[in-house]
Amino acid sequence: MSHPLLRVVCPRAVFALLGLATIFPPVPHPALAQDAEPRVGRVSFANSGAQEAQRDFQVGLALLHSFEYPDARERFRAAQEIDPGFVMAYWGEAMAWNYPLWYEQDAEAAREVLRRLAATRAERAAMAGTEREREWLSAVETLYGEGDKQTRDDAYEREMARIHQRYPDDPEAGAFHALAILGTAHEGRDHATYMRAAAIAGEVFRSHPEHPGAAHYLIHSFDDPVHAPLGLPAARTYSQIAPDADHAQHMTSHIFLALGMWEDVVRANETADGVVDRGRAAEGREPSFCGHYNEWLLYGYLMEDRSEDAYSLLDGCHASAEAGSEFLAESFSEMRSRYVIDSGDPGNRALALRADYGERAGPPLRDAWLAGYVAGRRSDAAGIRQALAEFRRLRPAAEREMEQEGLTDLTYANRPAVLEKQLDGLLQIAEGDIEAGIERIVEAAADEAGLPFAYGPPAIDKPSHELLGELLLEAGRAAEAEAAFRTAVERTPGRVPAVRGLESARAATPGSRGR
Repeated sequence: MSHPLLRVVCPRAVFALLGLATIFPPVPHPALAQDAEPRVGRVSFANSGAQEAQRDFQVGLALLHSFEYPDARERFRAAQEIDPGFVMAYWGEAMAWNYPLWYEQDAEAAREVLRRLAATRAERAAMAGTEREREWLSAVETLYGEGDKQTRDDAYEREMARIHQRYPDDPEAGAFHALAILGTAHEGRDHATYMRAAAIAGEVFRSHPEHPGAAHYLIHSFDDPVHAPLGLPAARTYSQIAPDADHAQHMTSHIFLALGMWEDVVRANETADGVVDRGRAAEGREPSFCGHYNEWLLYGYLMEDRSEDAYSLLDGCHASAEAGSEFLAESFSEMRSRYVIDSGDPGNRALALRADYGERAGPPLRDAWLAGYVAGRRSDAAGIRQALAEFRRLRPAAEREMEQEGLTDLTYANRPAVLEKQLDGLLQIAEGDIEAGIERIVEAAADEAGLPFAYGPPAIDKPSHELLGELLLEAGRAAEAEAAFRTAVERTPGRVPAVRGLESARAATPGSRGR
């Protein structure tokens, strides 16, 4: 459903800041042939490997740029089978065990790849066919070398900076340097780091507009509400660059969601699901209803008031989770929470659904919060009290789980504290102390404002400023509610509950003229 406050205006002048308007002339450069399969973008990495192994290597490289890690590893191993001494094919396979934007890596698996090439770092360096290859190999040796992950990530970025400086016209040097910079933001998004990466990825994108990594890393650099307009050209292009990469289809929605462009969010994730499901069908497997793309798709449906489509997706994920893994159950938990909050859960259909989380503590923590939130919106003090007690019981285990999984991003680490304050505030309001309860929600909103900007659906399932606005409006404090909703809309542009809340607060505020 369209809504006047949900439309996005993106001045051409904004795009001109990066020189990314509509001037994308084709730039001839060595690339994969037109009939290359899969269609994952144009790359060219000069190397000393056998000619017969080049197709697999170059396709693997393009897949790597789109974070299609398992498929990339398969292609690099195929290149190694053709040419067992193909140094850069081992480099590529090792690189495909590093997930910099997720702040994760399987260092031991990568080291084993390098050991397959040769036993020691010196022996591997001696096998490189050129000085340039030795430099790239040295960088990946640093990435998986001594020290903790953060130390190695920082050292790897410095090596990539030197390679990029030495080969400024090499699009691979620029693209991988931009990605390395993004990989140093261990505590979450900070604008200085992300803008450094954007400047480098933008140069590659201008000179090589069909390079999958350049478009991809630009989107990551800009996928927050402040900078998202700058990422629209890359978002519009990336899906066409790599139509057979499901992550590329989804990735465009990072920009669309940050701008409240819900039709585009839905279209991008439906397309990504289609790519995944075609692959599953080829393997004789059923379609997927859980997972990252479906979580975003469900959120997009809800923002378009398509609650029945959202419920069908949730119901399918529930069925998959009942027969599947803890991962699917965790995905179901997130989708269920979003559905309940943003649809109002007519008939309590979603609340009645359950999943087995095994030993996981995070999803039950979310479920406990959701139970408390629902009880709070019904002024059920006993229900909130019970949910809050369960939340507090689960919180230490959930926080240990995040620490064990390396989730050091402040968005993850500080999320439980924000959620607990929300429940505490709702309990005080339900018990009759409205002023104390609202002050507690104000604290939650301040804590949430201190988190790094989240990409995608809100990191806090019910954004605190939005919740604060609703509570203030119910308390007859429309002017304060208007201010809270205005902040909510700034943090989550186009989010329908926040937009509608702002309209209601403005209508109830004497003298308000939609400021």
